[in-house]
Amino acid sequence: MTVRRTVAAPESMGVAVARVPAGSPIEIDLRLESVLEGVLVTGTAQVGVEAECSRCLEPLHWPQEVEFSELFVYPATDARGSVVEEPADDDPLPMVQDECIDLEPTLRDAVVLELPLAPVCREDCGGLCPQCGVRLDEAPGHAHESLDPRWSALAGLLDPDQQ
Repeated sequence: MTVRRTVAAPESMGVAVARVPAGSPIEIDLRLESVLEGVLVTGTAQVGVEAECSRCLEPLHWPQEVEFSELFVYPATDARGSVVEEPADDDPLPMVQDECIDLEPTLRDAVVLELPLAPVCREDCGGLCPQCGVRLDEAPGHAHESLDPRWSALAGLLDPDQQ
């Protein structure tokens, strides 16, 4: 079965400087396949990403398409069809519960893994001056006079008229 839906983005879908705003639309195209173990869900999600340039802090926006695939397993049953408890697993697969699947954790993982950890507005972005905060792209030749602190004792030997 194929399904196409538009859903609202959940809270906290992002990393430090790049995120999908909560409540923004996510276009999801899904293919649900019945397999022996459960339901195999494959699909794509189109999200709108908001971020800040990690160098100059300018706001950035772009569309991102993310592919994902997840197997949702049926609960374990005995010979009579009653659900049985299985021993706890360190990394359990998501389960089909009451004939429903919860795609939010799968979608969140897929989107967050695709987001850049340090987005930039341009590859040659100069960033900000670490001393005064001016954008270096807007101030060519920007520099500060700095004296190496290891030589500061020698500055006292100069004639006061030369300082």
